Amino acid sequence: MAETIAAVATGNSAAGIGVIRISGDRALEIAQTVFKAVDGTPLSSLNGYTAKYGRVFAKGEGYDNAVALVFKAPKSYTGEDVVEISVHGGLFIVEKTLEAVLAAGAIPAQAGEFTKRAFLNGKMDLAQAEAVASLISASGQQAAKASYNLLQGSLSNKINSVLSSLIDCSASMAAWVDYPDEEIPELSQESLQRTLENAEAQLNSLTDNYESGIIMLQGVDTVIAGKPNAGKSTLMNMLSGEEKSIVTHIEGTTRDIVEGSVRLGDLVLHLSDTAGLRQSEDIVEAIGIKKAMDKIDTAALVLAVFDSSSPLSAEDEDLIEACKGKTAVAVINKTDLPCLADCKKIEASFSRTVYISAKNGDGADGLENEIKEALGVEQFDSSQPMLANQRQKQCVANAAAHIKTALEGCLAGVTYDAINVMIDSAVDELLSLTGKKATQEVVNNIFSRFCVGK
Repeated sequence: MAETIAAVATGNSAAGIGVIRISGDRALEIAQTVFKAVDGTPLSSLNGYTAKYGRVFAKGEGYDNAVALVFKAPKSYTGEDVVEISVHGGLFIVEKTLEAVLAAGAIPAQAGEFTKRAFLNGKMDLAQAEAVASLISASGQQAAKASYNLLQGSLSNKINSVLSSLIDCSASMAAWVDYPDEEIPELSQESLQRTLENAEAQLNSLTDNYESGIIMLQGVDTVIAGKPNAGKSTLMNMLSGEEKSIVTHIEGTTRDIVEGSVRLGDLVLHLSDTAGLRQSEDIVEAIGIKKAMDKIDTAALVLAVFDSSSPLSAEDEDLIEACKGKTAVAVINKTDLPCLADCKKIEASFSRTVYISAKNGDGADGLENEIKEALGVEQFDSSQPMLANQRQKQCVANAAAHIKTALEGCLAGVTYDAINVMIDSAVDELLSLTGKKATQEVVNNIFSRFCVGK
């Protein structure tokens, strides 16, 4: 018998309600020790998907009105008996209710344990379980849609389709090789080649779209860089809609990295406003400038800011050089002032350039379009299956590599038993992705990154 677990399923802040989730064989027994329905009905007598209004008690003393919602195994999130007790959402009341539930015999749930039990009880596969984490952390509409589609099985269905074709192919070859005296038709090379080519194409399409998918799900680390007074901090404030960075006419105002996340349409940018790039005798400012250069090297996106109202300087030239080979957008700022900069040179040095006045908020739409195109997410389709993390990508990439080897062997006339070894290796990778052949260590690692209560 599995232990009955309990945890707060809502956020750690005061709210209208707070929910304590209980799951396990003793969920109903434990819940009705804490909760008493107004009409006296015991929770154990209720059908699944039934709610009762009543009160919660600790040490025999009632302290809040509550609603208990009952789910009966196997038709629950975890596949076990589940009770969710909703109380008023004050932190003290919620914590007191959890303490009462634990005192009645439940044990504290570990991170992700409810979803882990759902996986172990066959309510979802591993790819769908990982989609739960993506859905919780989604910060934009497209990310939420993509995560929801993953939860509904969009990736799992695609993987299972590829698996089905490979397993059928493997079974046909194995039967023909193992039972040569039986009248089993040989799998034709054309049919084998077609199956392998289709499987490889399907898997490659997933890895090809991995980066854009991850950007939409997790956001992108973005650095705003440029010489002093180019308008970096003003751009930071324009994008964030608040005064995150101090803006003055004095050069070197920003000495350290100022960070914040902003939503640009459906895309989230994790912004870093850096110290102005220049030679400085000030020790503190010099450290900030060193950090800025390091950020340029490591960021996934660079917004290189240039002051159009002043001629290009040595610092501007250094920035142009630092951005070579990186995903970068040249942001020519201060278009509200007369232009003195060599903008043609800037345009020639970057694949994407946008003109703005961060002070007046002009050019924001153009900047958004250029950023999305630079990152390759302008055509992101949240309805399509996608890979949600590095683990999934590695499984698919490994499977595709095995299929490629099998396909090369097929074209070279390698024997079917050797080709079948490659196909079996690809199948193992895909089964690991969906969790049908994942190790306990992998499973534990995945769920350890979940929040407690989910």
